[in-house]
Amino acid sequence: MGDDRAVLVVDDEALVKSAVFEMLRDSRFAPQFASSADEALVTLQRDEFDVVLSDVRMPGGSGIDLVRETRRIQPEIPVLLMTGFASIDSAVESMLAGALDYITKPFRRKQLLCALERACEFPAERPRERLTRVHAPPRLFRSGLAVGMIAEQVEKIAGTRSNVLITGESGTGKERVARMIHAASMPAGAPFVPIDCAAIPEGLLETEFFGHKRGAFTGATKSKKGLFEVASGGTVLLDEIGDMALGLQAKLLRVLQEREIRRVGDTREISIDVRVIAATNKDLRAEILKGRFREDLFHRLNVIPFHLSPLRDHPEDISQLAKYFVRLKSPEAAVEISPAAMEQLEKMPWKGNVRELENVIERALAFGDGETIVPNDLRIDEPSGISVAADSDALFQTLASRRIPLREIEDRVIAAAMQTADGNKVRAARALGISRRTLYRRGRLRPPP
Repeated sequence: MGDDRAVLVVDDEALVKSAVFEMLRDSRFAPQFASSADEALVTLQRDEFDVVLSDVRMPGGSGIDLVRETRRIQPEIPVLLMTGFASIDSAVESMLAGALDYITKPFRRKQLLCALERACEFPAERPRERLTRVHAPPRLFRSGLAVGMIAEQVEKIAGTRSNVLITGESGTGKERVARMIHAASMPAGAPFVPIDCAAIPEGLLETEFFGHKRGAFTGATKSKKGLFEVASGGTVLLDEIGDMALGLQAKLLRVLQEREIRRVGDTREISIDVRVIAATNKDLRAEILKGRFREDLFHRLNVIPFHLSPLRDHPEDISQLAKYFVRLKSPEAAVEISPAAMEQLEKMPWKGNVRELENVIERALAFGDGETIVPNDLRIDEPSGISVAADSDALFQTLASRRIPLREIEDRVIAAAMQTADGNKVRAARALGISRRTLYRRGRLRPPP
């Protein structure tokens, strides 16, 4: 009994407290109960607890008030929320105030125990401290209005494990932000598994997501873990979620509700512990009205909405981003951007957003001959009718003449094609004379194996 974890359960309903008591019977968690936020705060000041499990809506002080006060008086104690589907918005507000996670009512014993175990194992460090582990140079996020706001939002949700829906135009940096959230939310070394829902053929999505059992279908000579299982303990990024088939949407909804998967051809359920981040450049509310996206899945994914504005709405960030990409692409050389070149960059419409800017900088470094990027290096004054293939061929010739490794040539040619095609994968692949799947396999856009 000495290893029991003390849990303060806060709920005004006797039936809920009774149900939680039964679920925690014979577990390593020892519950103590309070009927209101005020009573819970008094108890917290008197006794020591490993975790707080609280309802969101209660008479008097709400779960939101309890979260804020708990973070103030004992910031090291993780707070979990119990909420009905209709009050998920309130749960999100509480988590932005500092709660760790939430579970929806009604929940099962396994779900409750997993949530409590995760809360007790989660690092006690504050979100701002975790944010220093983000895989992007901190200097980038101290400058510029939009990027500063992104960092602030990431910091607010870093202490949660809730589902996040990132929306924005193609090229706005949705995967980059997803990686920031993962790095700020998860212990070091936790897996991050990106899945491009548009790149995997529909017939293979289920087995890629959930895995399969040996003999499940012709060619299944051995069992295989799915990507959700591989990501257990970390984060799954469902990129281009708006392109997912309706049939798989229903199965994904069940996974989000039950936190369990079933391999194709198997009857056994496998528990998973993953944070789900979805990203799309589509208006999912419009897709719902057209019958192409499930409304219930949308609400499950849209617990914490995160919208990325197009770069053209934040021209004040262009110079800082451009300098960052120069450092990123040319870490060993002290390359500068001339005032005239920077002026040109700040006047561009950036239809391809941050990705287009990154590609322009990469191309300028490839074509430039000196330590300073000048306007001619940007190659943005060429006729708009230039083809992707012609542009990529010119880049290939330049890189090959400098004896740059083949792999890097491939990466840069594909990057140039993507930039010229405004980030459209289908157009870029067609211009290069390859399939979109080959584009993923051979370029920087390839999906996880």
